[in-house]
Amino acid sequence: MQLRPAVPADMATVADIWHAAWHVAHAGHVPDGLTAARTLEAFHERTPARVDDTVVAVVDGAVVGFTMVDGDEVEQVFVDPAHHGGGVAAPLLAAVEQQVADAGYDVAWLAVVVGNARARRFYEKHGWYDEGDLPYEVTALGQQFISPCRRYEKRLVVSTA
Repeated sequence: MQLRPAVPADMATVADIWHAAWHVAHAGHVPDGLTAARTLEAFHERTPARVDDTVVAVVDGAVVGFTMVDGDEVEQVFVDPAHHGGGVAAPLLAAVEQQVADAGYDVAWLAVVVGNARARRFYEKHGWYDEGDLPYEVTALGQQFISPCRRYEKRLVVSTA
């Protein structure tokens, strides 16, 4: 597996992965209207603008996972469901943690949907801790939704070099 910065040609595959993995992780755990708004087309509209803050995981020449960062927020960590359990997520998470630390932040945070027990266990296994309720505001199809989340944080080692 290789991790590298995304390029524009990756973003259609990123959108496909994001759509599939988002629905696996969020179905039944977020408001129905939000689930309905998260169409494949919506993900394809969102991804091109995010190329500069996206890192992809590549296996055998194919993009199989990605991260997106916004400042100190690890905004997205998704792996193609066909590769769940294949050892892709942990290196992606470690790389995004380093990316946030390299940007000078000593704490990274992310939002995890309350019902996504699999993700919560994964983050806790990798040293993230639950900092409490986070009613995450989401806009989709011009509507506001509140997604019930938990705020997870991790202390990072910031390089002084």
